[in-house]
Amino acid sequence: MNADHPENGVLIPRRITHNGLREFFRAGALGLALAAFPLTVAFAQTDFYTFGQADLDGPPGSLIRSEIVAGGPSNASSYRVLYRSRGLDGRMTAVSGMVMIPTSPPSPGGRPVIAWAHPTTGVEDQCAPSLARVFFASVQGLDDMLARGFIVAATDYPGLGTAGPHPYLVGVSEGRSVLDSVRAAAALPNSFASRSFAVWGHSQGGHAALFAGLIAKRYAPEWRLVGVAAAAPATELSTLLNDDVDTDGGRNLTAMTLWSWSRVYRAPLAKVVAPDAVPVIDRLAGLCIERWFDLFSRRAPTEALRRSFLKTETFADIQPWRRLLARNTPGPLPRSIPVFLAQGGADGLVRPQVTLAYARSLCRHGNAVAYQSLEAVGHTFIARDAAPAAIAWIAARFSGDKPSDDCPL
Repeated sequence: MNADHPENGVLIPRRITHNGLREFFRAGALGLALAAFPLTVAFAQTDFYTFGQADLDGPPGSLIRSEIVAGGPSNASSYRVLYRSRGLDGRMTAVSGMVMIPTSPPSPGGRPVIAWAHPTTGVEDQCAPSLARVFFASVQGLDDMLARGFIVAATDYPGLGTAGPHPYLVGVSEGRSVLDSVRAAAALPNSFASRSFAVWGHSQGGHAALFAGLIAKRYAPEWRLVGVAAAAPATELSTLLNDDVDTDGGRNLTAMTLWSWSRVYRAPLAKVVAPDAVPVIDRLAGLCIERWFDLFSRRAPTEALRRSFLKTETFADIQPWRRLLARNTPGPLPRSIPVFLAQGGADGLVRPQVTLAYARSLCRHGNAVAYQSLEAVGHTFIARDAAPAAIAWIAARFSGDKPSDDCPL
């Protein structure tokens, strides 16, 4: 079997790519919970990710520990980091991630920082992107960002790497961990970070990027956010889950959301999930989306969800789920923050009309919006294909150029 067909840094066997995978993707399984299909074999977790109460004594974004990571881009110093962040309950917690610092000399004003917010990799601690051997291939636009002299901070989000559960699609949790990754990057030796940053994310990461923009002014007032870029972001969660529950990808997404929120918020699964589906959801929760063949490991439980899953397809109207979906749906960002949105016209998971509706809401609110529609692109590759435009747009924000504005759309 030939293995020379690269997709997003992953070598996919050609015969499988052109046959079984294509049909599996077409059925909707490629959308598995907003994954971008980037990662492969994971490193074993080590004591680096463990922490005690004494380790949490410090402000948000301060470093608990860091270590140099080999195998990264040749024009950067790469670090694995463990840093402090504020959890949903207001108490401090630890979050892991990665930081790449260019080896080129910093500009006189310091190096700007881009926070990369990753798409779904899973909901349990072993699914952290920083544990993946080809992590660097999963950061869309990484080479371009480093070549431009930008620091790249990539959070794992809480509960990935560190002890879980991961608050999946919980906006404030994601946003805080993104903002604190920027602070952690600046705390590394020889970072020479400026106080300007941008956020760039895909899918779940687009959701995280938007929430980082929503809370940045009050949570990280010492930093200047120049713009938020998001590819196929999860926006209207109620619509997202309801629209996709009849697809394999949508069932996976909904299952992970229900699993996470039943633990994070103690929302009762029994109100919305059929009893036979509970062990299936637990099984899916333990499977990471890191390798191309991980899609196949999810096939059996995904098929089981076709037979028995939700008690009602209108679960989004049942409390407390309705209230939680509304709480974690991002509203318009502050008017001062320009936004770049990219959407694939062939996206069967995050529907183009939903992203367009969110863009229009930003326009009505007064945000400057740059909107890129790539008609033939699906959910998986929208961040890869939109990255050149997104990074160029961010670079223009760092340079102080007036943001482009596609409003009204």
